[in-house]
This record gives sequence, structure tokens and C-alpha cells, in this order.
Amino acid sequence: MDLVNQFLNGLRARLSAEELDDLNTAHGAAQEDIDTLRAQYPDCPESLIRLLENIDGTYWRKYGDKEITVCILGSDVEEGRYPYYLLSTEEMLKSSKQEEDVSYLLEYEEDEEAVDPKINSEGLLPGQYIHFSDCMNNGGTSRLYIDFNPSDLGVKGQIIRFLHDPDEYAVIANSFDAYLQMLIDGEYVYLSEDED
Repeated sequence: MDLVNQFLNGLRARLSAEELDDLNTAHGAAQEDIDTLRAQYPDCPESLIRLLENIDGTYWRKYGDKEITVCILGSDVEEGRYPYYLLSTEEMLKSSKQEEDVSYLLEYEEDEEAVDPKINSEGLLPGQYIHFSDCMNNGGTSRLYIDFNPSDLGVKGQIIRFLHDPDEYAVIANSFDAYLQMLIDGEYVYLSEDED
């Protein structure tokens, strides 16, 4: 079984009945949007394309008459328990056009560790990254990126997690495949309900 199907099967097995019902409403991205993403980002990981061919976003995404908001991704925040939405192909194309400046964090000695040395000190430049996910707090707290312009210490295609307050940019996986595998290996802990 390929990685994307493995990820999706494990995900569906762990969603609540309501979330699964919402996710089953979703469909894949239009071929035109996929072609545009590939044209603008020739290094776009095939596993992200495959995911988008199955689900074209879960972030207040309208499919027919139904709007869904299902967190299907995670990161390392809160020991992996913090959930994230998948942006649609259209949202990725739109939101990846801005520069993500990290220089304000590099200016202060005490914030030296706020930017992973694998990340280019010029920041995330337009056309050099894909913003693919926002956290459950509408992206205000944390966002995820695929980085195609790393520092000499990094790897092209690495996954960057931004976290707000205190601001921090960290590499959490060397590739989108490794990122999906991390979520699988973590047993989708971000979907677990707190039992307080």
C-alpha cells in the first residue's frame, strides 16, 4: 500500500463519526488546479499531489452545499497533540505568494534558536515554499510549509513548522513523505480527545 493510502486509511479509522461523515463529503482537487500547482512548483512532492487528488482541503472548505472543517494533520506542537487543517490547492497557491520573513528573529541573540539553522536566513521566499496547512486556531498559532530553498544545512523539500508566541521556525521532517510517516508512526495522536 502506498504511503498516502496508508495515511488516509489510518486517519479514517481514527476520526469521529461526524468528522468521517464530513471528510467523506470531500473530493479531490480539479486537474487544472493540480496542473497549476505542478507548473508553479516543479519540486512539489508527489505525495502531496496524491493527498490533494483525494481531498482538496479541509479548512472551511465547501464541497457542494456542505462546508467542512476537519483537522487531518498534525505536527510536533504539544507533543504532537495539536491538530491542523489541510489547505485546498487554491489556498496553497494563493497563500504561498507572500514572503515569510524570519529576519526579525535573527536580530536578537536570545532568539538564536528561534530559527532552525536548516532554514535559509532570507526566510521563505515567494515561489520557494508551499504553505500547506494551518493549525486549528485558523493558522494564527501555527502553520506548516514545504521549503524548497533551505540553508546549506537543510534539505530541499523539508517541512517547516511556524509557531507563534514565542515565534519559532523549526524543521520537523526532511520531506513530505517523512512528515506523513511521522503522523502515522505517532498514531494520529492529534486526533485524540483529551480525557480530562
